Amino acid sequence: MTTKRNHLHLLPEIIYSVMKKAFTFLSIILLMNACNTPPATTDNTEYNKNFDDYKNRFVEQMWAMYPMWATETGYHKYDSLLEINNADYRNHIIQFVNQHLDSLQSFDSTKLSDLNKMDAAIINNFLQLNKFNIEELKAWQWNPSSYNASGNISYMLSENYEPLENRIRNIGKKLEQVPAYYQAAKENIQNPSPEHLQLAIEQNKGGFESLQTTLKDSLGESTLSTDEKTNIVTYLNKAIAAVEDYVSFLKNLKNENGRSFRLGSELYAKKFNLEIESSYSYEQIYDSAMQRKNYLHIQMATIATKLWSKYFGNTPLPEDTLALISKVIDTISTNHVKPDEFQTTIEKQIPELEKFVTDHNLIYLDPSKPLKVRKEPAYMAGVAGASISAPGPYDKNGNTYYNVGSLAGWDAQRAESYLREYNNYTLQILNIHEAVPGHYTQLVYSNNSPSIIKAILGNGAMVEGWAVYGELMMLENGYGNNEPEMWLMYYKWNLRTVCNTLLDVSVHTRNMTHDEAMHLLTKEAFQQNAEAEGKWRRVMLTNVQLTSYYTGFKEICDLREECKKIQGNKFDLKKFHEKFLSFGSAPVKLIRAQMLSDLKQQK
Repeated sequence: MTTKRNHLHLLPEIIYSVMKKAFTFLSIILLMNACNTPPATTDNTEYNKNFDDYKNRFVEQMWAMYPMWATETGYHKYDSLLEINNADYRNHIIQFVNQHLDSLQSFDSTKLSDLNKMDAAIINNFLQLNKFNIEELKAWQWNPSSYNASGNISYMLSENYEPLENRIRNIGKKLEQVPAYYQAAKENIQNPSPEHLQLAIEQNKGGFESLQTTLKDSLGESTLSTDEKTNIVTYLNKAIAAVEDYVSFLKNLKNENGRSFRLGSELYAKKFNLEIESSYSYEQIYDSAMQRKNYLHIQMATIATKLWSKYFGNTPLPEDTLALISKVIDTISTNHVKPDEFQTTIEKQIPELEKFVTDHNLIYLDPSKPLKVRKEPAYMAGVAGASISAPGPYDKNGNTYYNVGSLAGWDAQRAESYLREYNNYTLQILNIHEAVPGHYTQLVYSNNSPSIIKAILGNGAMVEGWAVYGELMMLENGYGNNEPEMWLMYYKWNLRTVCNTLLDVSVHTRNMTHDEAMHLLTKEAFQQNAEAEGKWRRVMLTNVQLTSYYTGFKEICDLREECKKIQGNKFDLKKFHEKFLSFGSAPVKLIRAQMLSDLKQQK
């Protein structure tokens, strides 16, 4: 499962061309701000205030560069702008990066507070990642699915951050820019990956079909004048024509030398270091995941052996250990909900999870931040079946959605395979991961972080790692009444996290084939065919992100054990959780350094 983290959109692949004049003015400001060395002072409080002022300037300039990302983070100053990619924009991004790298170097880190040192490191990594994305990864050339205007516009329609009429007016201005948006996309595309080419066709067509219906319904509900509505419909029709033209362009594109979706070891290593920000290399994480896989197989074999007579009576146990585990899992997996009850079952389980967390004093849950379960919007379809959409730190009162993929239209065999994967045990673990105390809980804490930097420049491995950690932590504290079936399914689920890493590294750096991937996922990770095929599709369309689950999980578990050793009997699990989450979505390695330093100073 993935988390739709709007603030993790580190490099928009598109930019609005009318911002060119604004860039000229912005460049002057950047040069002035970037070259100003902070005034010398022996007062560290004042020095840190200077750094706080710098951070505010950095964030404001960043939003001017990334208006669509700003909108989805809850910063609405640039809602009328649709980003359009071109060489001029990419040059301004590089200028922005270099100038702020210079600015960071002008600060003496020994005078910065611990939290500001962390912010400086996060900003530096953000800038380096943006530079890498433009100059080395170059997905803006080979990934046509990175161009999809419907998602940003649909987001504006779905959120109630200001009156509907204001939102529709800004949407109208964006729609006016859609033809130029897709024209730039067509000019950028070179030798695209065939897999991303197909995804772009599916998502753009489906996204605007959905948007057309939703926007027209919203226009009908609004109090806009007849002339305003007519103009917006005109812009909408031209936008739809532009999308259809883009889809036609992609379908007719001669792509004999399309780029492989595989990154290769060199690009993969660089992206892993910048995106995951772990203290480990990807090779070390791969080796650790292999060890974890072996451990999980041993635990699962022990439980499966104990459960065998319960489900199979006196039938002899299979000699092959993996066959034994698979047989027991397959039998337990038949206990699942009906297709039309999938979403309603999730809705019912959320309050149960909240009660367990509160009753067991595991972490504080803010009752003023409700979670809403909804059918996954069309513009988000195509990669994962469940995700969380959270408001940004500027829009803290916005809705948090649990997006659930619909099974409507699925044939009986496919639906049965999917529901066996998310059986009555696994579905609970899924909800722990996505909702409570997983992504939903963590994102609420992240938005309340005192540092805007830690809230908006979130680290995916920390976010995903926390959700995976939450699964184990809940069972450790008695969730599921220690039923062997629940533990067996948890181990299977955790094996999925482990195999995410093994799959991603193997596919992108070791040329793992489809058949080899299917063997890993179905035979060694015991996944249903539908789930395994979906993961293969995902690993073709994404890279590095699948390693974030296990990497973050490992680092959080290691940190908890380190804290226990230091504190001994004084260790408090609830305080550990709340302290850890108080740093926002910062990389675990930075949180670890700060928490351990604080504990050692307290001794």
